[in-house]
Formats: sequence, structure tokens, C-alpha cells
Amino acid sequence: MAAHRKPKQRPYTGPAARTAATLAFAGAATAAALPGPAHADPQRTPAQVKSEVDRLYHDAEVATEQYNGAKEKATAAEGALDALRDEAARRTERLNASREALGSFAAAQYRTGGIDTSVQLALSSDPDQYLERAAYLDRIGDRQAAALDKVRHQVAQIATLRAQAKGKQAALAARQAELKKHRATITAKLAEAQRLLARLSPPERTAYEDSDHGSPGRADRSTARGPVRAPNARAAAAVAFAYGALGKPYVWGATGPSSFDCSGLTQAAWRSAGVSLPRTTYTQINVGRRVSRSELAPGDLVFFFSGISHVGLYIGNGQMIHAPRPGAPVRIAPIDQMPFAGATRVA
Repeated sequence: MAAHRKPKQRPYTGPAARTAATLAFAGAATAAALPGPAHADPQRTPAQVKSEVDRLYHDAEVATEQYNGAKEKATAAEGALDALRDEAARRTERLNASREALGSFAAAQYRTGGIDTSVQLALSSDPDQYLERAAYLDRIGDRQAAALDKVRHQVAQIATLRAQAKGKQAALAARQAELKKHRATITAKLAEAQRLLARLSPPERTAYEDSDHGSPGRADRSTARGPVRAPNARAAAAVAFAYGALGKPYVWGATGPSSFDCSGLTQAAWRSAGVSLPRTTYTQINVGRRVSRSELAPGDLVFFFSGISHVGLYIGNGQMIHAPRPGAPVRIAPIDQMPFAGATRVA
């Protein structure tokens, strides 16, 4: 029986070789341009995904605190602009009243100013009465001059207010542009984090959600805690509020009552105790008195990362209540899970 052998391939030479090489190169380039498993990004391990997602969430939180600061300044600029506009409107009303009064004086002067005073005296049948009228007209002239000065002063004041309002309007526009930039950064970081998390299997994603972020949302407001222990009544009220917020969702830019970001939670907690905190982590750290880690007491604010981009409310025993990130509701967590940056005692 004859053996069936595969014909031996002969190498291309000459023009055929050049044609084959061109086709091979074009095919490789086309394959590289097309999406497919063979050319996809290297598959990250769950640990690598977790690390990258954590970085993205941290970057988003930094942008969130910058957004919160810009929003606070934009709100202040808007309020100042409204106040200037209101004041300008009130002064314009007073200016219009002054102009009407000035018009009355001008009309009176026109009615009496056409005859020389000596002629009026000569024609008057009662010189004494004329002199009384002349003195009255002099007083009208003085009042008219004062009214004119008042109008000039009011016009100058309104011009100043309008110039100030123009400056405030420009500042507000700059703050609004800053808000838009930070919002875009936050949205992009969170979208990328979600894209990476979607690569994980359901068990891997569940493991990520519950890993090193403290007690998850299951430790909600029904968590048994006993009486709140704190150095004073206001700190106790802030801690009690934080316990009541357990399980509520993280939403960037939120200050309650149904959702919070990290500084929004601490601000709301202390607001419930009658204490006003500024809006951002990097301004909250300047409130009250700095305390060391060994001095921490319930109610203290604890800050993390070198840029002071995260804050929680200390509740004792090395634990805090904080709003971690999107997808992780308000929860209890150890303070040593993140790089400790400092702490303050508000009251």
C-alpha cells in the first residue's frame, strides 16, 4: 500500500516571496487592530483588580473633596452676588425717590425763578410777605443742592455695587467651571472602577466588597451598641448620629439625611450636636484641637492619607464609623485599615 505523503512545501522566491510577505504583514496588522481574546489586555488577577479599584476610588474621593470645596465657595459666591444685587435694587429705589424729589424742586424753581427778586419786591403789595417767601425760596435752594448731592452719591454707590457684582459673577463662573471639572473626574474614575469590578466573578466581587472595609452594610442601624460613651454630651450626640447612619449609602457630594460622603457624614453628625463643621476633610482637620492617636476619644475626627482625603468619626476601641466609597455603605471599620494622617477633637 502506497504511503500518502504531504507534498513538501517549497519556499517562495522572487516576486512570489515578496507578495506572500506583504499579505502576511497585512494580515497581522489587521488582526492586531481587531478586538479579540488573542489581543486583549493582559488579564488582571482579582488582587490586581482590587488594588486598581482601590486606587480609582481613592482618586475619586480626592476629587470629591475638591468638588465639595469648590461647591462651598460657589455657594458663597452666589450668595454674595445675590446680596449685592438686592442691595443695588434697594439703592436704585431710593435713587428714584430722590430724583422725583429733585424734579419737584426744579419745577418750583422754574415757576418762581423767571422774575428778578427786586422786581418781585417792587410789585409786592406786602413787602414783609415777600421777604418771608424769599427766605423760604432760599431754603428750597439749599435743600435742592443737598438733594442733588445725594443723587450724585447714590449714583456712585450703585455703580460701585454693580462693579462688585460683576466681579462676583466672574468668580461664580470660575467656581462653576471648577465644579464641572471635578465632577467629570469623579464620574470617569467611578466608571473605570465599575468596569474593572465587572470583570470579577460574583464570588470575587462579594469578597472584594466585604474585604478590609470594615463591617459591611449588614451591620446596620440595628447594631447593638449599648449607651454611647464619649467625653461630653455633644460628642455623644455626634457618635449616636453616626450609629444611626449605619447602612446608609455612600453618595459623593451628599450630606444626608439619606446618603453621605465621608466629610458629609462627619459634618452631619456634629451638626446634630449643634456644632458647625466646614464641608471638606482638609478644612475639618483644622477645627478644634489636634490630638495624637494615643489620645483618641469617641467623637474625635480621624483623617487618612497624606492629602487628608478621608475622614471618619472615632467611636472607641480603635474603631470608627465612616462612609467608605460608592458601593460600601456607612459602616464600622478599624482606623488602622488606612494610612493615618491625624485627628482633631471638635468639642
